[in-house]
Amino acid sequence: MSSSAKRRDHSETRTPSVFWLLASVVLPILNLSAKYRFHNPEKLPDTGAYVLAPNHYSEIDPIIVAVGAYKLGRLPRFLAKASLFHVPIVGAAMRSSGQIPVERSGHNGHQAVKAAEELVEKGRLVIVYPEGSLTRDPDLWPMRGKTGAVRIALERGIPVIPCAHWGTQAIMPRYSKKITLFRRKPVDLIFGDPVDLDRFRGRGLEPALLVEATDVVMAAISELLAQLRGEPAPAERWNPSVRGQTETGRFDG
Repeated sequence: MSSSAKRRDHSETRTPSVFWLLASVVLPILNLSAKYRFHNPEKLPDTGAYVLAPNHYSEIDPIIVAVGAYKLGRLPRFLAKASLFHVPIVGAAMRSSGQIPVERSGHNGHQAVKAAEELVEKGRLVIVYPEGSLTRDPDLWPMRGKTGAVRIALERGIPVIPCAHWGTQAIMPRYSKKITLFRRKPVDLIFGDPVDLDRFRGRGLEPALLVEATDVVMAAISELLAQLRGEPAPAERWNPSVRGQTETGRFDG
């Protein structure tokens, strides 16, 4: 696996934008905590629209993935929890950088997808966490996914690039409010080939089809994470609903 992030087209991040200001604040702090190791960075397209689909097990994951994308020359834009937009300073930064609020209740899900599709039409990278929340799996493997990522990809005919990362739990454990600074921890990010969704295209967007396509994406993410962890992923993905767990909010289990 390659760990090089060189020889990429960084023209998107070299264009003046609010991201310059955000990067000037975030990068120095994060560089004290995380030592990035990129695997297969060439599989992250330099240009054009696509959905980047990572795993999710720490509150700091979005920052880790966003900085990773920025280091590789792409401006990161997320579907993010609407509550974050009400946090002073953080909310202003998210609005000014084009992040997309999503209500946990799901009542604005359609508007959020439409907003993401507008970014796609402009050739942007859109980061969507298929799990929708921190994984409930006690061993931090990806749990059952939601369908937003594949819906955007199928509606707009763009690829889904699977991504996995490992190491952020050493900086900020799941559900913890403490961040470990000043002790750099290795954080590995690996990117995969575009998920093959051809058999799902042109068949409508029925719920059963979206669920099946999402499972294919989750399998690709799990396989990438297995490579980073050096162990096989569970044969069966964690499903909170069959274990009597909620799928959103904090859960200590």
